[in-house]
Amino acid sequence: MSGYHITAMLDEAVEMLALRPGRIIVDGTLGGCGHARQICRRIAPGGTLIGIDQDRDAIDRARRVLPVDDLKIHIVHGNFVDLPLFLSQLDIAAVDGILIDIGLSQHQIEASGRGFSFNRDEPLDMRMDIRSSVTAAELVASMGERELATLFSRYGEERWAMRIARHLVARRKTQPVKTSGQLARLVAEAVPAGAARSQKIHPATRVFMALRIAVNRELEVLDRFLETAVDLLNPGGRMCVLAFHSLEDRIVKQRFRALENPCTCPPSFPRCVCGLTPTVRRLNRKVLRPTDDEVRNNPMARSTRLRAVERL
Repeated sequence: MSGYHITAMLDEAVEMLALRPGRIIVDGTLGGCGHARQICRRIAPGGTLIGIDQDRDAIDRARRVLPVDDLKIHIVHGNFVDLPLFLSQLDIAAVDGILIDIGLSQHQIEASGRGFSFNRDEPLDMRMDIRSSVTAAELVASMGERELATLFSRYGEERWAMRIARHLVARRKTQPVKTSGQLARLVAEAVPAGAARSQKIHPATRVFMALRIAVNRELEVLDRFLETAVDLLNPGGRMCVLAFHSLEDRIVKQRFRALENPCTCPPSFPRCVCGLTPTVRRLNRKVLRPTDDEVRNNPMARSTRLRAVERL
């Protein structure tokens, strides 16, 4: 544990990967390197870690804190969706495990200076990879009222999406929304006072989440990755995904279910004729959640959802 980030469901995720010395493992979201360090301990000696992150801060941290003895470590500044390319460049045909943790790190929220938090007044950026072209401020400035409302509703499941969008569009005519503090205040103004008081979360929580998802194309990237990721596993290899809200978890659940039962034949058929066979078995049919003790010690972990599969 460090001040950089407290890793969610660390023990559960590492156990799901069934690690042992000599294995080749991908950590597709290095973050604070909590998972990566545990993986390194368990695959040494002789193991290989491919650590990926789109955030330059995470890459710099990984180079400082990951052990190098008795291991091969490849650190890649990029997005896990490009894992097939990265493995090809490393001349690795398949791996024994893949871990993806699709959440913000404590560092990104508190110290990145990119406007991820509604509790700070920072430039409204929200790019995990600063090489990306579009910022949250640019989306807020360029999208129409209906587009913004759709974004807040679809990605944030925000009840007051249209009301918030209308207020933002009206206010930006006189003052551009350039900081996280400005956005948080405008959203709070738009949400009815009674509704805001009845919520357990800040009124801007869902709007910030929706913008972050849109800026980083998070759901699109996750869906594309899951289309092919299982093909990169050796037989018996495992993939573990940690999601942090229902939209992400729904994509993971549906993909894993389809990989385990790909048959497209109508239920009325007496036997399968489509020829599609399972490629994985789900290691947990019911999603795993953090323990009460973990949530008390790390409130950021409260929404974590863990799912895992094993390649047949």
